[in-house]
Order: sequence, then structure tokens, then C-alpha cells
Amino acid sequence: MAKRREHAEEHENHERWLVSYADFMTLLFAFFVVMYSVSRIDQKRMVDVVKAIKFAMHYKGTGGSDQIPIFEGPVSEGGCVTNVGDSAPSRQEAEAIEAVRRRIEKKLKGILLERPENPPTVIMHTEGRKLMIRLSASHFFDPAQAALRPEVIPVLDAIAIELAQFHRPIRIEGHTDDQTGGRTRFRDNWDLSASRAASVASYMQGAHHIEGKMLIAAGRGATVPIADNSTALGREANRRVELVIEVKPEDAFESMAR
Repeated sequence: MAKRREHAEEHENHERWLVSYADFMTLLFAFFVVMYSVSRIDQKRMVDVVKAIKFAMHYKGTGGSDQIPIFEGPVSEGGCVTNVGDSAPSRQEAEAIEAVRRRIEKKLKGILLERPENPPTVIMHTEGRKLMIRLSASHFFDPAQAALRPEVIPVLDAIAIELAQFHRPIRIEGHTDDQTGGRTRFRDNWDLSASRAASVASYMQGAHHIEGKMLIAAGRGATVPIADNSTALGREANRRVELVIEVKPEDAFESMAR
């Protein structure tokens, strides 16, 4: 028995630690491979993801009681109307979009009588490469209705003729106040605001042959007020349709700034 025990001890493996060491080195190698792959994240895509999340949560935007709320949308291959991270507009770009604003304003002066209106029928302003046009719902629609009034068609014509030359997506957003009573065929403010935006988009497509894919209609309900809903004037200001268009560096600025 003693001889057998001595024989077993002579053949005991003293290098078993190499197996554990090899396993450890394999795991360590796999760890560094994973770390290396993570370090090679597409930074541009990561920035796009972060900005898309901010956009979805309305984390960052501009607006106020006298401005149209504008949120910088994420870059999208599907044709998003705004681009994030664009450089500041050049002087030529800014002058071109401002020239279009002045042309629309000049045309509207010949259509709208000079009289004090609260809120005004149309409010326009530029912001970088964007031209923003706010249409007062109280002038363009009957209460709780989405059909355009015939008397405002020339106003919409003047606007559509100028915007059509951009060949750029036009975002059309309907907004309401926070009142929920007195509705007729519409379920709620979402339905009413979406229908009004769709009416404007439908007219621009049918009357001015603007491609449907260039028109983006959306209803925002009462979620983006620009005034206090506790007052009659504030609620009237909040009932509106907004048109937003953004020019691009490759646009034909010479023809726009004529």
C-alpha cells in the first residue's frame, strides 16, 4: 500500500494553476476586446441619439409669448424638416429668407386692411434659416370648425406662392386653447387642431400643386400655449396654425432674394 501511495504522489500534477491562469487570461482578453469595441462608437450617431431624446422630451427649444415654439428636431434620413448641429446661417442665407418674409408681408398688406387686430391675422418672423408664419385661427376658421373661411383664401394663396419656391418641407401645426366644451364633430382639441392643420395642407397641395410629401401636418392640441389660457385674449392667441419652413445652403438664394 505504501508503494502505491508513493507512486501516486510522484505523479501529482503541480501545474494545475496553468489552467486557471489560462482561463483568466482568456477572460481578460475578452474584456479588453469589448472595451476596445465600445471605444469605437460612432460619435456622430451618438450625438444624434442624444439630440433625438432631447427633442422627444422637449428638453430644448425656443419660443415664448411672442414667438413660435420651435424645437430642433433630430437628424433623420426620412426627411426631417429641421437639422441639428447646422452651422449658423450665412449672410446670404439670412438675407434670402428675410427677403421672402418681406415679399409675403408686402403682398399681405395689399390684401389685409390696415386695422388693429388682436390677435393679428398673420404674424411672421425669421430665426436663422427658418421662416415662421402664425395664422390666427379666429380669422381663418369658424369657432370649433376646421373649414377655411373663403375670405382668407387670398391670404393663404400669397403665403403658399412664396413658400412653394423653396421646394422644402413645410411643417403645418394646429394649436388650440385648453377649453374642451362646445365641440361639435370633433372628439377633442387634438382632433380639431389636427383637422385644421390638414385643411391648410390640403388646400396648399390642391390649389398650388405643392407635393404632398413636402407638407407635414400635425395637431398639437393645447400642449404648446403661447399665452395665458386663463384670459380670453390668451386663449384666442393660442388658437392658431403655424407654418415653418427651413432653407438649406444649396437653395437658389439669388432667385429668393430678388
